[in-house]
Amino acid sequence: MKTVIFACVHNAGRSQMSAAFFNHLADPKKARAISAGTQPAARVHPEVLEAMKEVGIDLGNAIPQKLTVELAEGATLLVTMGCGDECPYVPGLRRDDWPLQDPKGQSGNRVREIRDDIRNRIVALLQAEGWAI
Repeated sequence: MKTVIFACVHNAGRSQMSAAFFNHLADPKKARAISAGTQPAARVHPEVLEAMKEVGIDLGNAIPQKLTVELAEGATLLVTMGCGDECPYVPGLRRDDWPLQDPKGQSGNRVREIRDDIRNRIVALLQAEGWAI
């Protein structure tokens, strides 16, 4: 079982959408995703909740969490979300960075564009790693 961590600063938008799409589209026998942040927010951004509901994924129970060494133990890959100098670094993990705009405060159309970009990146990752259903 491979574990992928999707991380951004507040764990309230991009990383939540990424982990949700990953877990929705991945073969659960091969891989799973978790999301975390370096400075977790109190809740997932409302515009993210709405955009994900539109594609049938409910993040209403998702709670932003802090990226810790314990959380990262045993992970295979860390995908950061374009957070620049604030992106976390976890020694020993393969790392990729997806330069994605923060959806917080964006228009509904812009949040949908970010959501769809994330979904496309997840599909490509799952296919490249052989983790797709």
